[in-house]
Amino acid sequence: MPIIESTYKPPFWAKKSFVSTVFSGLARRVNGVMQTRERITLEDGDFLDLDWSYSEKPSHKVIVLLHGLEGHAQRPYITGTAKLFNEKDIDACAVNFRGCSGEPNRLFRSYHSGATEDLEAVIQHILTKGQYSEIYIKGISLGANMALKYSGEREQLPKELKAIVAVSSPCHLKGSCDALMSLKNKHYAIRFLAHLKDKLKPKLEQFPQDISVTDFNAIKTLIDFDDAYTSKAHGFKNALDYYEQASSLQYLPNITIPTLIINSLNDSFLSAECYPVKEAKQNPNLYLEMPKYGGHVGFINKGNVYYNEKRALDFVNQL
Repeated sequence: MPIIESTYKPPFWAKKSFVSTVFSGLARRVNGVMQTRERITLEDGDFLDLDWSYSEKPSHKVIVLLHGLEGHAQRPYITGTAKLFNEKDIDACAVNFRGCSGEPNRLFRSYHSGATEDLEAVIQHILTKGQYSEIYIKGISLGANMALKYSGEREQLPKELKAIVAVSSPCHLKGSCDALMSLKNKHYAIRFLAHLKDKLKPKLEQFPQDISVTDFNAIKTLIDFDDAYTSKAHGFKNALDYYEQASSLQYLPNITIPTLIINSLNDSFLSAECYPVKEAKQNPNLYLEMPKYGGHVGFINKGNVYYNEKRALDFVNQL
């Protein structure tokens, strides 16, 4: 499809990428979302915690929400979407990836950008409820890459899955990692790495045969982390192999359902490869919107309803 011309206009104070990104991540609050937790057991014996919120009347529609790196289902970028969709008679299932719900997961492995087998388990679980004839997926950042990969790598999708929305998507993981590790993003990279290492630390005692203290102490950068842990724990040769195999960019030509990507042009976490203009022009199911502003998941708008949240609702309602 042709590239969508964005109508997003941020408040004057939120035009800078750093301001919109940090405000949205640290200062935004969303109230009034009542979540009910459901735990599902996965085939490998691990678990996922799903945080459900519901519309006032019974609904046959549900949106599956996927968070970003070291996020969880209570982040405002998740609850903001859940609240808006609930108000419009659509249920929301906010997924906590393995180890992200406040309780460590059981296995040495955890989650990563391409772990679509866990998303598949969530979709199949929702289908067993027999309630929902329309399912949408909205992914943020890491979750956006996962949603796009899920929809593009499968020859057949459930007929109930009607649309995908991907926001601030690092479609090209190596490029995005390089961007994140650049000098201008050093403060973000340090913060992410600290969280990741804190979560990995208990696994040193739990799984000493899989990772040593020496390996752990050698982790100084995000690529080091993906070399020492992410790749090894999830069946990849090394960090570069993980980035190559898990990137959604290569799967975009295969997407067969309406899919909207919203990546702002001033998102400092994204590299040039994360703006799939060619793929969008060649695939009639793929819509690419590139607002001038918005930073990384920072589409601040009036009334505490973010632009990407309203766009997601409009997109699924047009189907």
